[in-house]
Amino acid sequence: MISSSVITRNVNEMVKDTGNIYESMAIISKRSKQLAVKEKEELSAKLAEFASTVDNLEEIFENREQIEISRFYEKQPKSTNVATEEFMEGKLMYRKREDTAEIPEL
Repeated sequence: MISSSVITRNVNEMVKDTGNIYESMAIISKRSKQLAVKEKEELSAKLAEFASTVDNLEEIFENREQIEISRFYEKQPKSTNVATEEFMEGKLMYRKREDTAEIPEL
């Protein structure tokens, strides 16, 4: 289970695979964005079922299913925590972009 609270990380462990803290953070950041987009799409799809064309405030506040779905997603661990755990456990596949551009001779 991934903790939703703040955890102190050992920087040396994060640098172990890449050799560069900035590269490690870039990998974690990209994975975090992927997870956040996926979660947002799931939440939007579930909440779209409750979309109403009528602007009746009583109906909006009384929809318990919609509230429960929102609460469920609020309690989920943040995407940055999930991405960091995946990186630390070696579950992320990544590759470096090779420099293929040639330098023109002058």
